[in-house]
Amino acid sequence: MSENAAATPTDSPEAVQAGLVSSAYQQALEVIAGVEPRVAEATRQELADQRASLKLIASENYASPAVLLTMGTWFSDKYAEGTVGHRFYAGCQNVDTVEALAAEHARELFGAEYAYAQPHSGIDANLVAFWSILAHRVEGPWLEKYGAKNVNELSEEDWESLRHELGNQRLLGMSLDAGGHLTHGFRPNISGKMFHQQQYGTDPQTGLLDYDAVRAKAKEFRPLVLVAGYSAYPRRVNFAKMREIADEVGATLMVDMAHFAGLVAGKVFTGDEDPVPHAHVVTTTTHKSLRGPRGGLVLAQEEYAPSVDRGCPMVLGGPLSHVMAAKAVALAEARQPSFAGYAQRIADNATSLADGFLSRGANLVTGGTDNHLVLLDVSSFGLTGRQAESALLDAGVVTNRNSVPADPNGAWYTSGIRLGTPALTTRGFGHDEFDQVAALIVDVLKSTTPGTTKAGGPSKASYRLEDGVADKTRAASAEMLDKHPLYPGLELV
Repeated sequence: MSENAAATPTDSPEAVQAGLVSSAYQQALEVIAGVEPRVAEATRQELADQRASLKLIASENYASPAVLLTMGTWFSDKYAEGTVGHRFYAGCQNVDTVEALAAEHARELFGAEYAYAQPHSGIDANLVAFWSILAHRVEGPWLEKYGAKNVNELSEEDWESLRHELGNQRLLGMSLDAGGHLTHGFRPNISGKMFHQQQYGTDPQTGLLDYDAVRAKAKEFRPLVLVAGYSAYPRRVNFAKMREIADEVGATLMVDMAHFAGLVAGKVFTGDEDPVPHAHVVTTTTHKSLRGPRGGLVLAQEEYAPSVDRGCPMVLGGPLSHVMAAKAVALAEARQPSFAGYAQRIADNATSLADGFLSRGANLVTGGTDNHLVLLDVSSFGLTGRQAESALLDAGVVTNRNSVPADPNGAWYTSGIRLGTPALTTRGFGHDEFDQVAALIVDVLKSTTPGTTKAGGPSKASYRLEDGVADKTRAASAEMLDKHPLYPGLELV
């Protein structure tokens, strides 16, 4: 990370710390190279590539050396199915310590009644949440009805009836092209197969959530689960209104805040925009804007805790103890006062990036942003999202293609690219740099033309970037990147 890229005396605490980090990684890579040198080389190259690229993928960030180093320990060797103090394996006392710390930091950071640190990813966290809601809302009352303590006490006939009931519940989530995530009921995903699902979208004219339309849809469909949250919606959500809608139809409100958890942790989102006080269950990843290891969390109201605690082995394999330890470190970092300033800079920089695009005539979904991401409609450049993504990558700008509302190109080729500010904010980029980033991107897109298919028609994938543009963009990027080094002081020789 950067955020303090200015030169420091060689005997300063920062310099000493950088030396320790360099030594740790150099020695680790030497050990790895002794077994499989190609892995060591790929690891070195990955750092070099990340240092030389403008990373604008909204779901990526740079974890601290402390977080990264925590994952490379012997906690990786331990099986620990179960929960703290109630494991199916012996010798888990130290795993209990780090899992309890991760949960404690999560509760305190987000003001949650309960936290579960075992999910391996955001999708796993959502699976835990879905099945916990089903267990709490469907299975629990069913067992009570038949006087059974668990499903093993049910007759075969009653068990088959319960299975049918569990598999015939309704879920209402945000559509993929409106900015929702594939785990919010998208048919090819398991969430779309678990539930009888429908989706709500956004206003066709503004691209914004229409809460009255969501309410009408919920009243018509009567879902058991109402999912809020997004992966590509560039605006804030009023979760108090979403809870009102859920209560009106008797639904459980589940919020997936994986993308904007850092803005919640940093108190950029408060009141009605903070999902934790309003949702029954909240899921998140621990990377993205939260800047931790790749993994997931579930936060919940206390009444859902017993069901969530069954996540492993209900839908999860053995918890990754080394990653839970890294979550504890990352969440401890996020509880430091400096994290709030970082979170605010993420949002401010997203506004700067959006303004930079708009001032150059680019078309943004919803006309701007008030969170951490920008969704750029590239159809005005005559390109698909795939063409834009590829041309930008040639120029050293790392983005991802993304659907826009009512996208004519579908979810594979798309008509948009999604850009996020968390990673470059970690490196220390500010207003001026993000305005320049917008200028570089617009220049690349204006210099890109679609290719043709073998049959001679327009291609949705191939493209041509004018000669010299990639080199010019990389050179301009390098000037900014050199001022904000990634992991300053970390040298791999």
